[in-house]
Amino acid sequence: MGGVPKKRHTKGSRNQRRSHLFIEKQNLKTCEKCGKPAMPHLVCPACGFYRGKEVVDVMAKTNRKQKLAKAQEAKREAKQPKEAAVKEAVK
Repeated sequence: MGGVPKKRHTKGSRNQRRSHLFIEKQNLKTCEKCGKPAMPHLVCPACGFYRGKEVVDVMAKTNRKQKLAKAQEAKREAKQPKEAAVKEAVK
């Protein structure tokens, strides 16, 4: 004999059983290097850094267009602190 239920389970009983089967929101942290969201305790997929050290060379895994875009973005980020320092010196 197979497992045949003797009585029908109500919708409430079924839903209470399934109350733990929901997808939880991922807890993301911001990367210290690039500021983009990344999983905690894992290498940042955007810049390849983990705990202040470059672990993965992200540029090696990208194609030519993406390399140029990331290089331009890195230049912009490098200029921003300088521009902020100039503005503070003027004040």
